[in-house]
Amino acid sequence: MIAMKPVQSSLKKWMQENKGFKTKHLQMKQEILDDPEIKQILSKHPELPEKEIEVNLNKLHEYKTQSKECSHCNSLESCNNILNGYSPILHVENNEIHLSYEKCHLRMEHEALSEQQDLIQSLYMPREILEATFSNIDNDAKRRTAIRELLIFAEQAKTELPSKGMYFYGPFGVGKTYFLGALANELKKLNISSMLIYMPEFVREIRDSFKDDSVNEKVNYFKNADVLMIDDIGAETQSAWFRDEVLGSILQYRMMEKLPVFFTSNYSLEQLEKQLSKTTRGGVEKVKAGRIMERIRQVSKEVSLFGDNRRQY
Repeated sequence: MIAMKPVQSSLKKWMQENKGFKTKHLQMKQEILDDPEIKQILSKHPELPEKEIEVNLNKLHEYKTQSKECSHCNSLESCNNILNGYSPILHVENNEIHLSYEKCHLRMEHEALSEQQDLIQSLYMPREILEATFSNIDNDAKRRTAIRELLIFAEQAKTELPSKGMYFYGPFGVGKTYFLGALANELKKLNISSMLIYMPEFVREIRDSFKDDSVNEKVNYFKNADVLMIDDIGAETQSAWFRDEVLGSILQYRMMEKLPVFFTSNYSLEQLEKQLSKTTRGGVEKVKAGRIMERIRQVSKEVSLFGDNRRQY
């Protein structure tokens, strides 16, 4: 008899705990089935076996506790769902309860924005330029012609990408580079990609590419961008090889494919030709520079840009 006491005690304890478990289970089940959304879904399927509901109480509970259509979320970062940025979908098919997830509108907005940001690639462009917008361009009299040309290009791009970009030239600080950034952001709204290159760093980038044998890969990337933007061309003397084999190759391809190129420079086209004819070895190659200039004229339109030096403000 003494040996039986622990067994009886354990059995009694188990029965009490089991009774408590059943009570809690029934209470939880009732709370789930009383949920307005679940009740509405189940009411459309009166043929659903009770056993199917019982077996899938965990799915029903999961659906009940998750945020639907971002009702409990202020942002993607604050999403409380099991799958961040996904809303639960509860449905019945062939007398079986199914729970799946689909992207919520916050997740879709985030991915759309990320895809748009990826449409603008840049080499060494400052953040200010990458965040430039048309609305922040000062429409003063000296820059009105350039602004009009920029707006015309953006408008035409809505139906078909023009084959010619623009060659903006003028003194330091008048906003030439900002124009490129503003246009790139406008074009990304149309799902048109842009590649912005700061010319002096581009030269160094190509030079460094010899180390990992990626020159051709990078050159091909610049050849094929929807819109190529080269900032500060003529800022430094280039090697004859870079001028003819890299820059010349890119411009020749884009000229043949009718892909636009935008440039900024402190030199007019006439002045740039003299600059490009100079080589790092001190020579002058007018004929080869002339070939590059012909390609530049084929892929862009010369537009002067003057005004106050905004870098002083």
